[in-house]
Parts: sequence; C-alpha cells; structure tokens
Amino acid sequence: MSVKAKHDRGCLVVSLCGELDLKTAGELKATVDPALLEARTAPTVVLDLSGVNFMDSSGMGAILGRYRTVSQMGGKLAVCSLTPQLRKLFELTGLTRIIPVFASQDDAVVGLQGGE
Repeated sequence: MSVKAKHDRGCLVVSLCGELDLKTAGELKATVDPALLEARTAPTVVLDLSGVNFMDSSGMGAILGRYRTVSQMGGKLAVCSLTPQLRKLFELTGLTRIIPVFASQDDAVVGLQGGE
C-alpha cells in the first residue's frame, strides 16, 4: 500500500492506494499520527480512499482510530472517493453515520471548512 500526504487549503489530505488491512494499517497510522502531533490547531483531515481496492476490519479500525484522535483534538475527519465496495462496507458497518463521506477530495476540503 502507498500512503501520500499533502496539505490543501489548511487540510491534511491523505491518499491511500492498495489494500488497507492488518499488514498495512500501520502505514496509515505512521503517516497521520505524526502530523496530528504537530498540529497547532484543531486538525482537519481528509482520507482519499479512491485507490483502496480492499479493506478489512483492521483498516476500518485504523480509520476509526484516527477519527477518534482528530475528534478529541477538536478537529474534523472525513473520507472521500469511496469505491462502490467501500461505500457498501461503510454503510453496513454504520461508519457513514459517524464519519462524513464526500464524493471527491475537493468536496471534502470545502465541506469540512464550511462546517459540513
């Protein structure tokens, strides 16, 4: 799996590509957690999952863990660009009721900055 992070209009945008599972969930944590520690204000994080072709419960747990951390810091986290399979997984597990889902990176950045 590859994890790439960039800043876009004050948001940390993390793009994931590949499988997000027990083997690779640590890569997501290793990329996002240090950036959260450096945040001087409430962080705004967008996880772009357009390149994720498989996710298991460990991947979901890694996303939920980052959501909890960001929320405790007074920030916001959203996901975007879900494949149909990931959208179904998010709906079946109820994560769509907890984590905002946007169609694209741009929609997510704008949506989080505008208070959803």
